[in-house]
Amino acid sequence: QVQLVESGGGLVQAGGSLRLSCAASGRTFSSYAMGWFRQAPGKEREFVASISRSANTYYADSVKGRFTISRDNAKNTVSLQMNSLNPEDSAVYYCAAVIGLGLFIRSSQYGYWGQGTQVSVSS
Repeated sequence: QVQLVESGGGLVQAGGSLRLSCAASGRTFSSYAMGWFRQAPGKEREFVASISRSANTYYADSVKGRFTISRDNAKNTVSLQMNSLNPEDSAVYYCAAVIGLGLFIRSSQYGYWGQGTQVSVSS
């Protein structure tokens, strides 16, 4: 079992950057594929990015080229570097984990979730 805690959210102007981090408990972090999702008010939770156990990555089209997901197995962390932010990126961002090989893009595939961190982008 793993517990996830996100940090790094905040308020930023359009065009700015933020870096989200997710700290995972436990000694088997390297066994998990990790993902970032987001949910804006009145909208469904949507996939943002995922990273496999072997550090392969996959992004939603809406963030491709602007966001970068990475992991540090020695520190049990996964990060999401977000550049060129726009107001449409405003949402609560969630870190998620799943045991398995490969990349996972559906929220139903993930068994563990953090509490979320708010990202607000002003125009």
